Amino acid sequence: MEQSTKTAFLVMDMQLALLSHLPDHSALVANVKKAIVKAREYGMPVIHVVQGFRPGAPEVGSGNKLFSNFVNKEHWTAEFAAQFLHTHPDLAPQADDIIVVKRRVSAFSGSDLEVILRAQDIRHLVMTGIATSGVVLSTLREAADKDYQIVVIEDCCADNDEEVHRLLMEKIFSRQAEVLDLNTWIN
Repeated sequence: MEQSTKTAFLVMDMQLALLSHLPDHSALVANVKKAIVKAREYGMPVIHVVQGFRPGAPEVGSGNKLFSNFVNKEHWTAEFAAQFLHTHPDLAPQADDIIVVKRRVSAFSGSDLEVILRAQDIRHLVMTGIATSGVVLSTLREAADKDYQIVVIEDCCADNDEEVHRLLMEKIFSRQAEVLDLNTWIN
């Protein structure tokens, strides 16, 4: 895949609150950190996509099975909402990085990601994130429908269910993206 300024590097849902749902996220964080360093060397804009809701979570309707089970609206105060957005300190955005707040599973849905990508004439995406069956799957499918060229770095993604992660990487993602391990992508 062409490594150029026409490629953006997506770091999706690497928030402390979400990483805490994985049994061990240390290898994932270390891999994503290495990948971010390489993306910067390639001159790619690094875009941190984070899940976020306003105080009281007015974006979450009672019919939304995923988020209504996840979000306790009474406890979703302004202070908690701000705290929830914190990414892992090893992956913290730098001054030149772009932060996109999404309101749904896909990085495109309820965010300004597409506006940013179009403004910078970006047509290639490199994806990392958790969960493989959540933000990575949803964003990949939507990006493919929008004709982006996509690379997914397999060991820079994770899911609570390792079998689902493997199945998506081997059987599903490869139909719409190039799936690479970190060492292959770096070299």
